[in-house]
Amino acid sequence: MVFALNDLLFEPEDSWRDQAACSGSDNELFFPVGEDEEVVAPAKSICAACPVKDDCLQYALATNQTEGVWGGMSAPERRRLRRRIRDRQRRAS
Repeated sequence: MVFALNDLLFEPEDSWRDQAACSGSDNELFFPVGEDEEVVAPAKSICAACPVKDDCLQYALATNQTEGVWGGMSAPERRRLRRRIRDRQRRAS
């Protein structure tokens, strides 16, 4: 899965939320205290089987979500992904 920051400049759509595997789950599961793998693992296991995981991640990147698990990625993982995207764009320029 490759994202480009330029592709993220859009008005995010959230109709995918109705199909999300996490719909109806406890929000604390997806916004745990701490970011280590052990505390985010339960949320990530729900995301793993989610039919709209990619839409969720795209939304989180587009709206700069800095907390929680979105699209199967924790906040630190999304930060690293953004960095890789920026680095790839710089090299391409």
